[in-house]
Amino acid sequence: MPPVSAISLAHSLLRREILDLHAYHVPGSAGYIKLDAMENPYPVPQQLRDEIAAAVAQAAINRYPDPDPAALKEKIRGAIGLPREMGVLLGNGSDELIQLLAMAVNKPGATLLSVEPSFVMYKMIATFTGMRYVGVPLLTNSGAADFSLDLSATLAAIRREQPALVFLAYPNNPTGNLFSTDAVAQIIAASPGLVVVDEAYYAFASDSFIPRLADYPNLLVMRTFSKLGMAGLRLGFLAGSTAWLEQLEKLRLPYNVGVLPQLVAEKLLEHHDVLLLQAEQIKQDRAKLYRQLGEIAAVRVYPSEANFLLFRAANATAVFDGLKRRGVLIKNLNGGHPMLSDCLRVTVGTPDENERFMTALQEILRYE
Repeated sequence: MPPVSAISLAHSLLRREILDLHAYHVPGSAGYIKLDAMENPYPVPQQLRDEIAAAVAQAAINRYPDPDPAALKEKIRGAIGLPREMGVLLGNGSDELIQLLAMAVNKPGATLLSVEPSFVMYKMIATFTGMRYVGVPLLTNSGAADFSLDLSATLAAIRREQPALVFLAYPNNPTGNLFSTDAVAQIIAASPGLVVVDEAYYAFASDSFIPRLADYPNLLVMRTFSKLGMAGLRLGFLAGSTAWLEQLEKLRLPYNVGVLPQLVAEKLLEHHDVLLLQAEQIKQDRAKLYRQLGEIAAVRVYPSEANFLLFRAANATAVFDGLKRRGVLIKNLNGGHPMLSDCLRVTVGTPDENERFMTALQEILRYE
């Protein structure tokens, strides 16, 4: 048998939809003001860092982590006000939970439905797991309601496709808006399958479906602590009926949340109020940044209930490159989806970072 190259072997063995994918790209950020990834720009206060360091020093990293960390789950329950009858399932970030959910419901011909544009991992993970994906476009060119849910189109798609799994980001990423609560409720009620309301940005938003979990037998709420200041821990969770979570636990890989993430998250959640105060500061800074962007004639900025702002500017890629040359890294969404033409997304940073971003942006729009 003649020798076969690794490339030809991979192309013969891998699924076509995997070969056609592009890996999720994370650009290098060293040396930049980093406003591209929706992270909390504020470090953990020194006293709390000292407490964490002392706890880490005692960690048994030679042992496997607790496979069912009851103390951490209890702290999560308390921090989010989870009803007693609801359970918690932990994940290595929300990405792992999205994949676990898709695997769980992926019977032959099963469909995953979401809206577009939204979090790219919904579509990517549908592809990973071999599920059929259906994306319903959001509304555009509708003034203040831009990127709102097209409720009639979404309900029609649910009737037509009978999706096994629906994801709704609440607030939505990358648009930042919070969909109508009534519209989301109608989608949950109309869905024959499981609906997951993804509340990754809950700390910056004005509403949550956590209090409504008992109202719908097909509802789960997914959250991550990444945006609140724990991005490096990669800790996400699902909240909902134990009837769902007991089945999903069967698919969760053993020891998926490490010793150090468990330990540090527990300590941080003992001081959840400190993180929420940082979130309040970010919300205030978001309002100021929104006003500043809104004062620039060449920019259209969209309302946000997340820790970032979506804005549109002519020649967005040139603007993005100009910001990079000036040491500011944001997210270029131009070309990622037809509705995001000439769109950029900036994470709300510290006041100084926001000012440096604004100075650089105004300079680019004035001279380039």
